[in-house]
Amino acid sequence: MPHFHVEYSGNLEDIVDMGGLCECIRATAAGIDTFPMPGIRVRAVRVDHYSIADGSPVHGFIDISVRIRAGRSVDIKQDATRRIFEAVRAFLAPAMTRHSIALSLEMRDIDPELSPKTGTIRDHLGVPPQET
Repeated sequence: MPHFHVEYSGNLEDIVDMGGLCECIRATAAGIDTFPMPGIRVRAVRVDHYSIADGSPVHGFIDISVRIRAGRSVDIKQDATRRIFEAVRAFLAPAMTRHSIALSLEMRDIDPELSPKTGTIRDHLGVPPQET
């Protein structure tokens, strides 16, 4: 964990470097102690059908959903949320000064009893196994 799911309006495709945004999120998360690096997943999905505010096609959005395994304190989650949001806001600042963009982020817990996990990434990183 964590899993970052970025949804963005299709009209931002040529305005925002989405691969760069994913890397910004990954690098920021990797610098937060509570997130084990091998468990970080960032993906972005373009949304082609949407309607925002007054319906004008000039408006865009980026919505980031962060799912983490339950058990972290509210303080740790608030700190991580703040750090990730600020990094993303700084990354997007040039685009947001020139374009109408709504940015949101939500972090929520995953119930570990209802979310089995397995994988071999750690084997290939040379990192000792642990629950992600």
